Amino acid sequence: MSTSSRIRVFCVDDHPLMREGIAAVIRNDPDMQLVAEASTGHEAIQGFREHQPDVTLMDVRMPDMGGIDALLAIRTEFANARVIMLTTFEGDVEIQRALDLNVSFKRR
Repeated sequence: MSTSSRIRVFCVDDHPLMREGIAAVIRNDPDMQLVAEASTGHEAIQGFREHQPDVTLMDVRMPDMGGIDALLAIRTEFANARVIMLTTFEGDVEIQRALDLNVSFKRR
């Protein structure tokens, strides 16, 4: 597959081990390209502006700014941003907020 037809992925998670694991999976998939990583919500916003990925994998809970708030900020500039939210929490009120924004979820 050519580089231009690969899915460009941006990974945002405050846990280094989780981020590194996701990055390893993406790097080993010939259909995907890891364009950037971020560990905070503020880095997510800046990184999205810079790389404009095809899809962003974003943690729901981060210490500086939650993933949903980061997504809201991103979507004010990029209305069609595609994001898959990652969480380990069941029954989290944040899940409903994300679902209201038409976000896909993947429990990790």
